[in-house]
Amino acid sequence: MKICVIGAGYVGLVSGTCFAELGNNVICVDNNSNKISKLKNGEIPIYEPGLEELIKRNLKQKRLQFSTNISASIKKSDLIFICVGTPTNPKSNKADLKYVYQVLMDIKKNLNKYKIIVTKSTVPVTTGDKIQNLLTTKNNKKLFDVVSNPEFLREGEAIRDFMFPDRVVVGTNSKKANNVLKNLYSPIIKKKGRYFNTSRRAAEIIKYASNAFLATKITFINEISNLCEKLNVDVTDISVGMGADERIGGRFLRAGPGYGGSCFPKDTRALVSTSKKFKTNLSIVKSTIYSNDNRHKYLLNNIKQILNNNMKNKKITFLGVTFKAGTDDMRDSASLKLIPYLTKKGAKVSYYEPTGIKNDFDKKKVSYFNNIKDACINSDLIIIHTEWNEFKQINFNKLNNKKKFKIYDLRNLYSPSKMKNKNIKYYSIGR
Repeated sequence: MKICVIGAGYVGLVSGTCFAELGNNVICVDNNSNKISKLKNGEIPIYEPGLEELIKRNLKQKRLQFSTNISASIKKSDLIFICVGTPTNPKSNKADLKYVYQVLMDIKKNLNKYKIIVTKSTVPVTTGDKIQNLLTTKNNKKLFDVVSNPEFLREGEAIRDFMFPDRVVVGTNSKKANNVLKNLYSPIIKKKGRYFNTSRRAAEIIKYASNAFLATKITFINEISNLCEKLNVDVTDISVGMGADERIGGRFLRAGPGYGGSCFPKDTRALVSTSKKFKTNLSIVKSTIYSNDNRHKYLLNNIKQILNNNMKNKKITFLGVTFKAGTDDMRDSASLKLIPYLTKKGAKVSYYEPTGIKNDFDKKKVSYFNNIKDACINSDLIIIHTEWNEFKQINFNKLNNKKKFKIYDLRNLYSPSKMKNKNIKYYSIGR
């Protein structure tokens, strides 16, 4: 099939590359000429395991192309996937759809034959209806169908999630469009029920409802972990005991610094905004947002206690600063709130991050080291912020010259009893 993917960001780049890997002819379009130039040479702008190899292979096989010419790319293609960003409007908390609507103007001008226009961008319910209305003229009613096909890609696991999906959701009442999409996805749908055709509005809600529910699970176990700390109970036991119930499941029941990234923060806020528009109260989602937004305050209070309320001139090292392992994404990472506060209180903060130095921190106040050892030497407190594999087997006594250093493990990577045996002052989440 001939596919045009508009937006060479995270979703567009992964989706376009994977569609090419399945044997389709794909053009990824973006208005960032510098990004497109690098992509043509196999240089990728994001950290995603396995993606670089797939891009290079499909470029070589000429199944994958990159372009800044949106008009020509649309005209050549049968399927148009809209994969542009829908960030949160900071004033209203609504999803900002300006990039979606900009793309629609280009699509409307270049409807030279029947095309299926697919929204992979996360958009509020009824957006598909608006797209349909915006594109429709007296002469082009039969030239297109608008479909909602939300993505469910986890950063760091995106290739696997695309190729081995839990489900493919396609929202359309058009039999023609549905047949084309089902054929497109047929190579990766090997079990019955994995391809789910529903209405366009239902598909739009499924995406938001899924992310809101997962965000709620994370927030729930974080609040339970606070209670466990008061009762001297191990929250990991609670997670295992709960997760063994098939109705609940163990995934996303790991206590930590709170959710972040490109999806959960903006999607929960956008869902609440939509509920207000339709005069519906999503009190659980509201509480989830409030609790997660204030998670850093609880962690900072623990850090104060660990350091006996004296942070001035204390050397604090962060191992990892991204919101999760497997990605270079800093969006809504807890470190963005923790580190500036600690430096403001006089602490000397440094960090090691496997994906490299970050421009999110003041380089005059926060030091970056390109290896774990240099980052940890002489630290008073080491904070394990992100669950990268290389942080799971560290001999901290060999790394740190100080005898009385402390560790605050925000990911529960280590055993408290083993740390005690090594005479390391160790603190974790909910244990």
